[in-house]
Amino acid sequence: MSQVQAVEATTPKWVYKFGAGVADGSAALRNLLGGKGANLAEMSNLGLPVPPGFTITTEVCTAYYENGRQLPEGLDAQVREALAEVGEAVGAGFGDADNPLLVSVRSGGRASMPGMMDTVLNLGLNDETVEAVARRSGDRRFAYDSYRRFIQMYGDVVLGVEHHIFEDVLENYKNLNGHDFDTGLAAEDWAEVIEQYKASVEEELGSPFPQDIHEQLWGAIGAVFGSWQNQRAITYRRLHMIPDDWGTAVNVQAMVFGNMGETSATGVAFTRNPSTGEKRLYGEFLINAQGEDVVAGLRTPQSLTEAARHEAGDESPSLEASMPEVFTELRAIYEKLEARYRDMQDIEFTVQEGKLWMLQTRSGKRTAAAALRIAVDMVEEGLISQEEAVRRVEPGQLDNLLHPMLDPDADKEIIGRGLPASPGAASGEIVFNSDEAEKLTAQGRKVILVRVETSPEDIHGMHAAEGILTTRGGMTSHAAVVARGMGRPCVSGAGGLRIDYETEVMVASGLTFAKGDIVTIDGASGEVLRGEVPMRQPELTGDFAKLMAWADTARTLGIRANADTPRDARQSREFGAEGIGLCRTEHMFFETERIVAVREMILADDEAGRRAALDKILPMQRSDFAELFEIMSGLPVTIRLLDPPLHEFLPQGREEIAEVAEALGTDVDRLKDRVAQLKEFNPMLGHRGCRLAITYPEITEMQARAIFEAAAEAGEKTGAQAIVEVMIPLVAVKAEFDLLRARIDTVAEAVQAEKGVGLDYQVGTMIELPRACLRAAEIAEGAEFFSFGTNDLTQTAFGLSRDDSASFLSDYTTKGVLEVDPFVTIDQEGVGELVEIGIARGREARPDIKLGICGEHAGDPDSIDFCARAGLDYVSCSPFRVPVARLAAAQAALRARESGETS
Repeated sequence: MSQVQAVEATTPKWVYKFGAGVADGSAALRNLLGGKGANLAEMSNLGLPVPPGFTITTEVCTAYYENGRQLPEGLDAQVREALAEVGEAVGAGFGDADNPLLVSVRSGGRASMPGMMDTVLNLGLNDETVEAVARRSGDRRFAYDSYRRFIQMYGDVVLGVEHHIFEDVLENYKNLNGHDFDTGLAAEDWAEVIEQYKASVEEELGSPFPQDIHEQLWGAIGAVFGSWQNQRAITYRRLHMIPDDWGTAVNVQAMVFGNMGETSATGVAFTRNPSTGEKRLYGEFLINAQGEDVVAGLRTPQSLTEAARHEAGDESPSLEASMPEVFTELRAIYEKLEARYRDMQDIEFTVQEGKLWMLQTRSGKRTAAAALRIAVDMVEEGLISQEEAVRRVEPGQLDNLLHPMLDPDADKEIIGRGLPASPGAASGEIVFNSDEAEKLTAQGRKVILVRVETSPEDIHGMHAAEGILTTRGGMTSHAAVVARGMGRPCVSGAGGLRIDYETEVMVASGLTFAKGDIVTIDGASGEVLRGEVPMRQPELTGDFAKLMAWADTARTLGIRANADTPRDARQSREFGAEGIGLCRTEHMFFETERIVAVREMILADDEAGRRAALDKILPMQRSDFAELFEIMSGLPVTIRLLDPPLHEFLPQGREEIAEVAEALGTDVDRLKDRVAQLKEFNPMLGHRGCRLAITYPEITEMQARAIFEAAAEAGEKTGAQAIVEVMIPLVAVKAEFDLLRARIDTVAEAVQAEKGVGLDYQVGTMIELPRACLRAAEIAEGAEFFSFGTNDLTQTAFGLSRDDSASFLSDYTTKGVLEVDPFVTIDQEGVGELVEIGIARGREARPDIKLGICGEHAGDPDSIDFCARAGLDYVSCSPFRVPVARLAAAQAALRARESGETS
């Protein structure tokens, strides 16, 4: 209690009680009570069987950190009062020598962070109270098993004694006394283990394990608040964009015991399948166990339902069969909770001597496929509206549906099987620890993280890996839950595999696999396969199509795609793109046949030589553009003229220069000289974009002719006039645009005269320089559209090189200098203001100007929200981000509508 210090003159309400059919709070107080505390209060208000307890609010967490990790004045008195009421409700007393109250101390932030913060169970046990528990329960083994669990958990979480020290003590004891499993230990065994545990604590810390139960309580409360800033919680918040200042609540609750014999159990369940979204009870339980046994993966859990047991081929009895009355009550509660929350619930429960207790409910983590199905099914069931369904699915989750799955026709060598814990498939090198997974991924290598079981300390490796494979654990183990939340494929509980961390090998089906060997996992089937297996693109129909249709009805922002090839264009249309917002013509120049002609053009001594080389390129460009126009018939296609500096097309190394010189029939020294002439110290700000076109207008003329001839050709072939948008890159000065526009118009007039057709075209510019934003009004006098190139605009606004800044931007985000990487999510205060200035001034000069954005930001949900609020007409992103953008744009429109209704 030395932590309790006066920090405020007045005492607000720090503690909210729940249980026995009443509660101080409700689900509406989520920000104050955290998700767990708010939902415990709500379940109490619904009259569900919730063990009584109280919640210490997130405001205490804020005060704790603001005041040097000191708990505020007045909290001690409120906690003692609430603790007394809990004891009265259950007929026990905290520290009572005859009938002691035992409690759990758990975290509970407003956003779910499974496994990231700390928990302490069985608190209130000491050398005296354990005897009282043994007398009252009539089960000495249960009492001492609970005490050893408490010492192990408290020692690790609160005292900082490493977990493996306790594990080593237990394993040594079992080996010396001939026990294979924990369940074989009797009360006397646990009493001896406890003495060894306490001796280990004193040896490690120089002081005995605390026997004062109030010291235990305040130590646990402080540790849970302290765990808000542990490394795994910090990493999880960074990955899931959870603000650091939200804090966590602490929930202190009367213990109920699932380890009191064969009529007791503990389990985790979902009201719908979190992998597929199917509407049926899904989960696992263990008889004679506590909650951590299920999620830790130390014992293989049993199925809840008979149907699930048969599907899994499990001989162990289901909850439905072994405790039918409990199962019936549990199913009724699940239905009540899902109807109340109108969402799939993830629920923890304990059965103590035949009595069911509800310990937690929350909206369950789910895969992208499950999120889609649940949202659509709930609309059809009348639980939620179409708009609510659109809000329910995270746009980023859709990305997980758009990646390859195993090709069903591919040859497969199955080396093991586990549980299909998180769908999707992945191949990669085997790694056995998370640090190495992160290291190799940073080098551009793909890895599969292979572990006996994962823990919260593995989160960085799980995030880095392509997929996760464990030999222990069930469908609700740490690996399974976290992998589903991250969208990573996962196979858990592959018990036929053997892993040796010391030698870094995995044995499967009699074969030995070393670190670095390639394996494939299929999270949909639970199969582990040898080598790399071919993948196939998923088909997006059914629930996906329905949700996308509802999203399209809601959104106002147009969605285009960045597409440079026919394949990209076709994929874009399949994903619902409403045109091409960026076709980068330079990408077409690097093909083997074309690069020779491009290099001839660069090496030419005069305009005539350049035009001769460009004449070779013209038919190739025309063919490219014609195919794009045909694929996108009826939709706009924005083609950006050549942007990068010419030196990018020339060879750099000595051997490559010699090879190219021979292929071109030119002198090596001449080629070296030309490479040297074109070299720039800062090419990003050098001779590129419209600057290149002003020096070499013949390049612009060739590209314009190729575009317009292709448009005429495609129009004749499809019967629909191509909708052409020619984009001039990197304009900073109105005169640059006007000069090049005049040349483009001249070519258009010539082609129309030659072909005898009319062309539907516009000429605009890419706004990617701060000066262009500031002078947008005068540029808009000639430009019919703007496309904001926020990749380069971010570089020029910040003075950052996107290619070089990756090495230090992570320091900026981890140290709070920047909230997010500005190349991932648009900097709304700086770059965003430049965009808004460009929009306002462009529309002032040309009210009907078309305004869009292209680049990486156009596929980022947070950036899309900004684009919608800023008043852009469309965003243009990579083909596989088109569904993400469609959904994000719909959610932005719904938020704007709600804001307008409530303002």
